Amino acid sequence: MQITRITDLSSAGLADYSRLTDVALRRVLEPAGGLYIAESPKVIARALNAGHRPRSLLIQEQWMADAERLLVDWPDVPVYVGEPGVLEQLTGYNLHRGALAAMHRPALEPVEALLTNARRIVILEDIVDHTNVGAIFRSVAGLGADAVLITPRCADPLYRRSVRVSMGTVLQVPWTRLPEWSVATPLLHAAGFHLAALALADNAVSLDMFAEAVPERLAIILGAEGDGLSQHALAAADTVVTIPMLHGVDSLNVASASAVALYALRVRS
Repeated sequence: MQITRITDLSSAGLADYSRLTDVALRRVLEPAGGLYIAESPKVIARALNAGHRPRSLLIQEQWMADAERLLVDWPDVPVYVGEPGVLEQLTGYNLHRGALAAMHRPALEPVEALLTNARRIVILEDIVDHTNVGAIFRSVAGLGADAVLITPRCADPLYRRSVRVSMGTVLQVPWTRLPEWSVATPLLHAAGFHLAALALADNAVSLDMFAEAVPERLAIILGAEGDGLSQHALAAADTVVTIPMLHGVDSLNVASASAVALYALRVRS
């Protein structure tokens, strides 16, 4: 391995890891710079297994064996090693999972490529909370949907918190960005998808009823906390579906709702 022990935080190779807790900074630098940050050996391994290319690793000394195992096929990737206090000074938080990797972002697939063989997809409209995005990806992976499509203003699934909350499943589940609804709606319909918007509405049908006869190809549309789905999304939907609730509770957190809906509407072989 190409090991460098950190003595100077101004080293150019450490710039990818600087001030990781500064959300505004990372939203600009990571996508524009063509990278994302993977945290923990498990998540880094999933990224590598998905075919993503590492740019460098940042680790504590005791994680050297893990770094060697992870980079067995990447011997020329730089590995920066530092004491916990030094790494915290660099990143802005305690690196208790022991390892970070700066990864090159893979190119996004065209929407049509993800739709070709899919039967269940999830569409995230303008969900800006990275924790919710990561949790939804974990539900998608665990409950068997084929892909996730996100709208132009949705949070980045490869942001560090999303990757961590998803347990790395954002690196396994195929995803890409949708165009605006005026373009996306006919594209989805042309591919044979029935669009089901999860929302509260007077014309909504219950999830139980909708699950009795699920369309063969289904797109489940989920919206942001608070604002919910836009009028454009609701207008695009073929059906509005709601989860029946009790005790005066009108809705669930969007990540929880995604799990309930995905289980109820899963493909049954």
